[in-house]
Amino acid sequence: MKMPHLLRVEQGATEYAPLFDAARAIGLRLGWLELGELPASVPLPPSLEAAAGEGALRAVAVGGGRTVSIKPMKGAPVLHDLLREHFRGCALVLVQGEGVLAPSLVRDGEVYRVASGTVVRTFDAAHLAQALRRPRPFEPENVETAATGEADSARVS
Repeated sequence: MKMPHLLRVEQGATEYAPLFDAARAIGLRLGWLELGELPASVPLPPSLEAAAGEGALRAVAVGGGRTVSIKPMKGAPVLHDLLREHFRGCALVLVQGEGVLAPSLVRDGEVYRVASGTVVRTFDAAHLAQALRRPRPFEPENVETAATGEADSARVS
């Protein structure tokens, strides 16, 4: 299975709406993964919570244009397993939370900045979506100086 690209994000999903639109326009799918504690304020269907508590491998509800899935976990999540199980077919997964070693993505107006090591690349949404077609679009050796992903030699903190 081809693994999706990963970018760490701190902003909410709505900040990346233009990127989701640009990817969809060229036939790419993006995913969103939140790592950390699930807030108690997030209501889960009681029937799913009960099924998971009784030992169901997975409890799933479908309706209203969405799917809600609960899978009991023992121990810390394994990123590779999460990507394989939930994000098959995605070109990119935006990851919010701690513990993922991946370049960071920040939206600043119409510009997206991808910081990988000491290299910061700047994209608009359409060019960032196009870059996802390459095997390693964010590594320093792939840095271009064209408008499709202009690189800045800057120290990333």
